[in-house]
Formats: sequence, structure tokens, C-alpha cells
Amino acid sequence: MSARATVQAFFDDKTWTVSYVVSDNATHEAAVLDPVLDFDMKSGRTSTEQADRLIDYIRANDLTVQWILETHAHADHLSGARHVQQQVGGRIAIGEQITQVQRTFKKLYHLERDFLPDGAQFDHLFKDGEIFTIGQMEAQAVLVPGHTPADMAYLMDDAAFVGDTLFMPDVGTARTDFPGGDARTLFRSVRRLLALPERTRVFVCHDYPPAGRGPAWETTVAAQRAHNIHVHDGVSEDDFVQMRTARDATLDVPTLILPSLQVNIRAGQLPPAEADGVSYLKIPLNVLGRGGAPT
Repeated sequence: MSARATVQAFFDDKTWTVSYVVSDNATHEAAVLDPVLDFDMKSGRTSTEQADRLIDYIRANDLTVQWILETHAHADHLSGARHVQQQVGGRIAIGEQITQVQRTFKKLYHLERDFLPDGAQFDHLFKDGEIFTIGQMEAQAVLVPGHTPADMAYLMDDAAFVGDTLFMPDVGTARTDFPGGDARTLFRSVRRLLALPERTRVFVCHDYPPAGRGPAWETTVAAQRAHNIHVHDGVSEDDFVQMRTARDATLDVPTLILPSLQVNIRAGQLPPAEADGVSYLKIPLNVLGRGGAPT
């Protein structure tokens, strides 16, 4: 980034997720974006290897964490937000539309009565356009629904952290067949981001590199407008909707969607332990369709 801020990326090659630590150089105050909690499906065990990489970096650079920012309730990895908060502090935040996602998945998982879909599991719920600070650096939360109703992008200095709304130009855009997703809405969200200055640096949350290149996560608005295979300049809304809908119909359900969402709508907190002291994840049977939406 510019002389005002430093961005450090952490790539998880098991879930293809990119987490970030963004710090204000003047104050050493920082934000963490989309931290990962490791989860082994075969054993049902969690671990903190990926989140601890961020924590080690934060401590080594004497940073003070103000914010732990989620771009949305992820369906492909468990959130490490709670572990990061327990180790280095910070307020866990997400967009205010998370309540819509919580209502959907409380019903899907038949969660305990005490789980209220009011967003109170998070320390802060951002409104669209809300301004906040990281040290002396001004930042803005921008609602970019379409992949899910609650997706947020975060604008900081000369950069946009766009979550799953956009991928690298040779990968395209996020799927829209999750509950509350909508291809037309996603197109409009993408065009809102691509209206930013062309020099704006774009940091993505995932990379699924095509054969021949390694993982990457930084591009620009100009590169997206010129080269994004799904939404480059000249692609109409109707063309995008037709392409995205057809493509989504071919995609499998994400491997970790069922374990991850029941944790991520709790801001990275595992379900409450039962009488034996053990937390359990639920797997609803014969409920999800091909794309991950309840049937």
C-alpha cells in the first residue's frame, strides 16, 4: 500500500483463502481481515496454525489490533476471528445484513433457542458507507451483496478488500446460488467497486489459480475492468446474469459449507458445549441442494 499503511497477506493453501493484516504506519494500529481457523473434516479437530501466523506477525511488529473484519459469513472455511481476538484483542465486525444470513441458517441447523439472529455475536455491525478508523487511517465499509446478502468490501487508503465479490481477473467472480445470493445484484455490486479510481489496488479473499500460475491476490481496478473474464468493461448485466446462472448450476457444494457456516454466523465461536463438555457441529441431511441452498 502507500506510505500510510502496510498490508501483509497470508495464504492458506488448504482452503485457498487469503487473510490480511493492515496496519497504520503512524500508530502501529491494525485490522485483521478474514482470519482462518483450521478444521480437519476427517477427525473433526480444529487447530490454529493459520490464525497463529497472523498473530505471530502482529506481535513481531508490535501492532495493536483494533478491528477483526469479516467480509461475509464464509462457506469455505471456519473463521478464526474469535481465536485472534482472544490472543491479541480487537472488535469483530461484519455487515449488518448478517442477521438475514443468521435467520436462514438458524432454521437450517435447527439451532438452540438461545441463538438469536440479531448480530449480537459480533462486536459491531457495519452499515453501508460507514466510516471508521484504523489508527489515523480512515476506512469505509461498503455493502456489496450478491454472493450473499451480507458481503462487505472495506476501502482503506489506496486499496479495496473485496472478499468474494471479485476474484483475480483470470478467475472472475463469486457464485450467487447460496441463500440470498443473486447474480443481478452481484453485477451491480461489482460495477460499484469498478467505479473506484482505476489505480485502486484490489485484494481478493480467495484465489483458485488456473493451471500455469501460482496463487495471487492483488490486482487493480484497471486490470479488473480490462481483463476480468466475467465482468470486464463491455459485459452487460443480462449477459453476466446468463453466464453466472449457467455456471453456478454446474458447481458442487463447497466442502466445508456445513461445518463453517454454523461457526461463522457466531463470529467464529464454536457451538456451545453440551452436558458432556463437548461442542458438536450439526450436519442436516437431505436439505441442501446442489449449490448449497436449502431445498
